[in-house]
Amino acid sequence: MTKILSPFTALCSVGFFARLSYALARSPVLPLFALYLGAGPEAIGFAVGISTVTGIFFKLPSGALSDVIGRKRTMLIGLAVFAVMPFTYLFVNDYKLLIVIRFMHGLATAVYGPVSMAVVADVAGAKKGEMLSWFSSITIIGNLLGAPLGGFILHHASGAAAPSLAEFHRAYIISGIGGALSLVMALSILRGDERHGKGIGLKEASLRFISGIKEVISDKRIVITSNMEGLQNMTVGALEAFLPIYAVTVAGLNEFQAGLLWGIQVLVTILSKPIMGKTSDRYGRKPLIAAGMILCAVSFGSIPLLKDFYLLMLTAIIFGFGEAFVTSSSAALVADICKEKHFGTAMGTFGTIFDIGHAAGPILAGLLIAQIGYLYSFWIMSAVLLLATPIFVMAVHIKEGEVSKA
Repeated sequence: MTKILSPFTALCSVGFFARLSYALARSPVLPLFALYLGAGPEAIGFAVGISTVTGIFFKLPSGALSDVIGRKRTMLIGLAVFAVMPFTYLFVNDYKLLIVIRFMHGLATAVYGPVSMAVVADVAGAKKGEMLSWFSSITIIGNLLGAPLGGFILHHASGAAAPSLAEFHRAYIISGIGGALSLVMALSILRGDERHGKGIGLKEASLRFISGIKEVISDKRIVITSNMEGLQNMTVGALEAFLPIYAVTVAGLNEFQAGLLWGIQVLVTILSKPIMGKTSDRYGRKPLIAAGMILCAVSFGSIPLLKDFYLLMLTAIIFGFGEAFVTSSSAALVADICKEKHFGTAMGTFGTIFDIGHAAGPILAGLLIAQIGYLYSFWIMSAVLLLATPIFVMAVHIKEGEVSKA
């Protein structure tokens, strides 16, 4: 396959099917499946967020390990999880088992995510914003297709009635096929020896692993920049969990429309990220990150004021632009600051904080919605984004000549 596709295109193809599989299993299928199992708002938020908690524990060590033993070996572990875990949902008959499986499924993105980003950062040089944005946009097209596809499977099979267990099983089988395809493609692509880990003992490898983590997490600029994406991703996680529920139970939309709302937001992000990434390479990362946080806060806070499908779609579009502004620049800024030999660790740190936000979003939203409803819950989370923005602008500075050139 590598003779037909360039390494970058082949990697994007693997990522496409992996992300398609994961997105189909997540939104809107997962929150509706949890609802089918009898879960309330807090429990639904926890079910959506628990897979991201996995990344909190495994993204940083996965990225650091790839700096020592190589990217290919580490990536294949994550892709194997993409292939296997969707089929385990077929055995779910209660909420507790769903939580266990969601946690295990999170290993897929926890391992694959930071390592694949490190591969791109390795070769991007001064074009980190553009290349990371292109890679992200191409691979998360699977997210764009996965969400409405999941909603379509449920709505088409069940019609006007609520989805049955068979419809949920059908969605997860298709998710598993996509994950298996990504693994099969990767086995033909990720071949060959790597220099990482060759000729070093366990002691030296351990020292490299620990020193890389220490050096990266001691730089407050990396941590603060990662936190900006983490906070923005908090609202993304909340939308993944509760936009489908809000759309179906409050706004009166059907499951397909609920999936389409999420899909249009992802589409806008995909189409605008490469442009924003190139802009950040030329004019700077910080202005785009700050502007994106404001756009996300305003659009997120507007959602519970609306019930019309087209107005909700407009807010999803604005949120998608805001997300593109932030995500096109934040990972690139982290890579700018850190040393090339620690790209894996830096992306793991970034991914860990990213996942803290993603996990906190649905959990926090679920707790707040159960107590004070959608309106004030969304407004509180929007306020957090607005308050964090000036802190980032004042605290993160890059010295002249410091930007890494891979």
